[in-house]
Amino acid sequence: MSTNIKVQRICQFCGKEFTARTTVTQFCGDNCAKRGYKARIRAQKIETSNKEIKQVKAQPLDEIKAKEFLTVKDVAKLLNSSLPTVYRLINMGTIKGVNLAQRKTIIKRSEIDKFFVLFPVESDTKEIESEDDDVEFDENDWYNLTEVQKKYGISEGALQSLIKRNKIPKIKKGWFAYVPKNMIDNILK
Repeated sequence: MSTNIKVQRICQFCGKEFTARTTVTQFCGDNCAKRGYKARIRAQKIETSNKEIKQVKAQPLDEIKAKEFLTVKDVAKLLNSSLPTVYRLINMGTIKGVNLAQRKTIIKRSEIDKFFVLFPVESDTKEIESEDDDVEFDENDWYNLTEVQKKYGISEGALQSLIKRNKIPKIKKGWFAYVPKNMIDNILK
């Protein structure tokens, strides 16, 4: 069954324009069709391989999470840290470990969980959202961080360090962060 349809198409493999006899033709010729097929098969193999690698990488972590007693190596993987760091935590008494043999130290899984309860992650600087809190914001009483840098000739890193060390409150207003003038003036004068 022949057709009189002639449609201008672009080859999916080489990108050249060609005249197709059907509306579903994707390639300009047999060679491009074969090469396109091989490229699709290659891409499928790569995708399958990447999925397998992700499963293999995730499998040990799942196994570690299921264990009740962990080795130092397991704890290091779980905490994403090095072996000396885990040994340092054990020596400091932060994590309790039991030395079963000369080269075998075991840590109970509940000790790792207690570790995170003892040391919750907190922010050192207090950032105040101006619309949520009852802080009176008068722009005359607050410096923009850029203003502090220009006035006192201090770098951004030094200013952030100063704010963090002295626990100076910051107010975020749009793109800008503000700090109280009186506190900054007392520290930097």
